[in-house]
This record gives sequence, structure tokens and C-alpha cells, in this order.
Amino acid sequence: MRWLEHLEEGLIAFLMAAMTVVTFMQVVARYVFNYSFVWALELTGVMFAWLIFVGMSYGVRVGAHIGIDALVKSLGRDARRAVGIVATLLCFVYASIFAFGGYQYVRKMHDVGILMQDLPIEQWIPRIILPLGFALLAFRFAQVLFQLATGREAHLLGDEAEDALKLREESPGEGAR
Repeated sequence: MRWLEHLEEGLIAFLMAAMTVVTFMQVVARYVFNYSFVWALELTGVMFAWLIFVGMSYGVRVGAHIGIDALVKSLGRDARRAVGIVATLLCFVYASIFAFGGYQYVRKMHDVGILMQDLPIEQWIPRIILPLGFALLAFRFAQVLFQLATGREAHLLGDEAEDALKLREESPGEGAR
């Protein structure tokens, strides 16, 4: 599945860069040439939505989502694993329900055939990210669930304290001020 990880990361990088370029072009056009691209705001909104939905699954894959886990960390190894399995299973069910609902919504948008407000494309095309994004999120939760069920270490949440300590270790000498 390495290709999926590269696709995910590449899409995130592309969307951030494209949003920056489109927004910069819009600002320059508006304030330098007194002209505005009517489609720029809508396109940026679509790219931001795609960034969010791809970013959700990326966050699960790298364990970057935030959460309150003080109680879970105080549990023993087996109890912590059981809580992780239940939490991951609930997240998988949630993402699956939204993937199915997103599919139904996009199918209805396709049947209706309404164009976007400022872009000459049908609304279902950019909104296809709803079922795809939630399906990718469900897939990532399934991966974590498999890791937990087979006894491997899996991280659903980011650990800010651990990250801060690693950062401090990487830059010695700056803490003594």
C-alpha cells in the first residue's frame, strides 16, 4: 500500500500548493490589476474540502490526531489495547456510515445535474471526495484495528508531550536561557 501513501501525501502537497497559487493570483489580480477571478474562491473552497478529507486519513495513518488520553494511558497494557480496539471500531463504523451516506448524496447530485456556481462543472464531481474521503478514512481505521487486534503497537492519537521532548533532544543547548 506504499503507492496509496505516496498518493495521499502527494495530493496533500499539491492541494496546499495549488490553493496558495490560486489565492496569490486572486490577490494580485484584485489589488494590482483591479480584476477578480470569479471562480477563484469556489475553486479554493473545493481544494480545501479535498485537503480536509484526504488529511483526515493521513492524520490517522501517522497518528497525528489530537485527543484526551490521560485516562487510557493510566490503564494497563491489555485494558489500553481493549479500549483502543473499541474506539477504533467505533471510528471505523462512523467513517463507513458517512462513506455510504456520501455515496448516496453524490449519486443524487449526479442525477440532478446541477452545475457549480462559478465553475462550469457539475457539483457531484468535486463532491465525490465525500464518499472517497470517508472510505479512505475507514480503510485507515481498519488498518489500525488490524494492528491492535494482532497485538502490534498502533497509535490513534498524537502525543504532544513526546513530540516536545524529541524536539528538545534534537536541539540541545537552547533550553538553558
